[in-house]
Amino acid sequence: MQKTFCDILLHNTAYLDETMSVAKGKSIAVLDGKILGITDAVSAGSQYEPAEIVDGKHLLWMPGLTDGHMHTGQQLLRGKILDALPMIWTRIMLPFESTLTPEMMELSAGLAALEMIKSGTTSFVDAGSYHMEQAAKVYLESGLRGALSHSTMDDPKLPDTIRQTAEEAVASTDRLYEEWNGRGCLKIYYSLRSLISCTPKLITEAFSHAKDRGAFIQAHMNEYPNEINYHLERYQKRPMEYLDSLGVLGSNFVSAHSLLMSENEMDLMKKHHIKAVHCPFSNCGKAAPNTPALLTRSISVGLGTDGTAHGGMSLWNEMKIFRSVMNVTRGTAGADPVIMPAETILSMVLNGGAALMGEEKCLGAVKEGYKADLISINIDQPHLFPTNNMTHTLVESVNAGDTADMMVNGKWIMRERRVLTLDEEKIMNSARRYFES
Repeated sequence: MQKTFCDILLHNTAYLDETMSVAKGKSIAVLDGKILGITDAVSAGSQYEPAEIVDGKHLLWMPGLTDGHMHTGQQLLRGKILDALPMIWTRIMLPFESTLTPEMMELSAGLAALEMIKSGTTSFVDAGSYHMEQAAKVYLESGLRGALSHSTMDDPKLPDTIRQTAEEAVASTDRLYEEWNGRGCLKIYYSLRSLISCTPKLITEAFSHAKDRGAFIQAHMNEYPNEINYHLERYQKRPMEYLDSLGVLGSNFVSAHSLLMSENEMDLMKKHHIKAVHCPFSNCGKAAPNTPALLTRSISVGLGTDGTAHGGMSLWNEMKIFRSVMNVTRGTAGADPVIMPAETILSMVLNGGAALMGEEKCLGAVKEGYKADLISINIDQPHLFPTNNMTHTLVESVNAGDTADMMVNGKWIMRERRVLTLDEEKIMNSARRYFES
């Protein structure tokens, strides 16, 4: 019997299958950036001729995590937001981002990439900032799969350094798209940073340019009560209803946060196949989303970290927080202890994340033909093993530091906790100099 060549064989290992169950004693073959096949470990030697074999005896392989909403431009704000008085957006974050330089963005992207790699995040959606070309260069080098945006607003009250007209704001994303969309594993999304800071002209133009290019467009939605009140006072409509009245909503829209949603707004999300993403740690200071109602409507929901300014970039932390928030806000009221099971939470990060990346049926599962964006978890540790249910343990007990290996598109990014694509020591030294200056 002739053997089939493969680039990498993850041999004699366990993996998380598409039903969110753990299968053991398997071997996974990777070829040309995709999963070639999955077979029993005992027969793998007779089936495949690998260029590289990885012993997976103490590992569990699973799809890489997707951070559906993060902020590269806020990476250097770590520790500055917690316990700060409102409004942090206008008092701290916006003034900081208005002072960003290309060098600061390059450092921010390097730190963000390292943090994502070392915590198991293989893909991400950046909400948009400034000097994003510098970030794109770093992310391209990192090998991560990412969607980047330019921060898009045309409020005349913005600081001089970031003030733009509607035409200038859309043109900035057009240039980013033309230069970077499709390079490596990068995509460019259009973005409306805050509807309150965007004129109707900018909103319609941004949606139109995204549609013309087949690109996604994202916006911070229903995150604060004042955002709701703003639209009710001026348009007698809530934010999602307002966008619907402009005729711009479609399946390419990503609704970030999606906290204070009315029944009608959720129905509009279902009607237009809009994708939602929650950021549990960040959201806890504002509201708890009605995720069960979204899922009941078959609305795709993912999870994000909201970036380092909001507690770091570990999706493992976000999953734990999210389960607790759902239990205390939705589960206890109806005496339903499984209002948000572990399998559902993992599916949100993996399948919901794939939808946010525009990669449904390509990412989010260890499955033949899917892209080989994979991470391994070192399960041979006292806080993870032995276990009665490994799927539950992934949500309950795994932490960022348990990620051992990572590949994206079948290429190694990290092996045994050593980042291969970026100079970690150089980036950390640059960060030390920044904070000491």
